[in-house]
Amino acid sequence: MASEAEPGGSEELVRVLYDELRRIAGREHRRAGSPETLQPTALVGEAYIRMQGRAEWQNRAHFLGCAATAMRHILLDAARARLRGKRNAPLASLTGALATLAAEPASDAEMVRLGDALTELGRRDPQLAKLVDCRFFAGLDEVETAEVLGVTDRTVRRWWIRARAWIHEEMAES
Repeated sequence: MASEAEPGGSEELVRVLYDELRRIAGREHRRAGSPETLQPTALVGEAYIRMQGRAEWQNRAHFLGCAATAMRHILLDAARARLRGKRNAPLASLTGALATLAAEPASDAEMVRLGDALTELGRRDPQLAKLVDCRFFAGLDEVETAEVLGVTDRTVRRWWIRARAWIHEEMAES
């Protein structure tokens, strides 16, 4: 696929996949649930800036997965900054599964807690963390996720069940 070494590598990918990037950014903006959160267009721009140093994209799904991860980190950074600005900001417990979080806008505290849980998951099992980025944040299906991770779609299904259960348990304990 395109690489940073090629003229306009990332720029070309952003141009070609802009509508899909906006869709991902819009979904993440709604999940963040805060009016202070970056708008989808700005979120795509910020993600593009963060991805500038990337050397090579394996394929479309890999690029979109990385973009979704960058967007998640941008929104988490913004939520953390807003929480630091509030006195006695409560850290409410999130006991719902990822499906519940996807359906309802999350508070800043919930976004930060999810980010912390995913960071811990990444330390314990980087493959599961990549899977969550692909499935939950990039919106890739099982086949696309399997392609990005270099595993079978059956493995993706098993890992997805394990990842959701681990995140649910981690967030319920907090």
